[in-house]
Amino acid sequence: MKTLFIPVKSRLEIDKSKILEFSEKLPKNIALCYSIQYKSQAQEIKSILSSTHHITEFLQVLGCSKPKISAQAILLVGDGKFHAISLAIETGLPVYLYNIGELEKISEKDIKSFQQKKKASYVKFLSSERVGILISTKPGQQNLKKARKLKEKIKEKDIHFFLCNNIDNQQFENFPEIQSWINTACPRLDMNDSRIVNINDI
Repeated sequence: MKTLFIPVKSRLEIDKSKILEFSEKLPKNIALCYSIQYKSQAQEIKSILSSTHHITEFLQVLGCSKPKISAQAILLVGDGKFHAISLAIETGLPVYLYNIGELEKISEKDIKSFQQKKKASYVKFLSSERVGILISTKPGQQNLKKARKLKEKIKEKDIHFFLCNNIDNQQFENFPEIQSWINTACPRLDMNDSRIVNINDI
């Protein structure tokens, strides 16, 4: 069966005066990132900022991407803090989020809160007896070999494989005997659920 990937486009309108207003808060060298639905808005913002700033990178961010960025800061055009916090942690750079027409800087509090959640997830994994390993069949996210190797290493726990295309953590409720979940797919799944620990964090 052939799969078609059709991006959904946001209808968010860009207010040029607002962009110019908050541009004064941004460093001169910035990387401009965007979620795919905001690509056209990001292109418009790039056009506006190029007269006053040096745009070092212009790239799309994905749930599984870990971009290498050379800039003083990152401006992300998107919604929610999901990608923004990840970018801040992975790059160590200041991250500004342009979300529904408003500019917000990701704070140290945001980062520390997420890091505390990761620590709690790991502690939960250590104390769990029955563990599920999440494996995606999506290209670029499929890590069955890594999952099998991990199972061989963890002898003291009762390990179960869960193989699927779309990982939906709401389905965890159907498996109450599983106390902790190891994620081998998108490395950002752990941001929304304290029961999940990433394979690279074990």
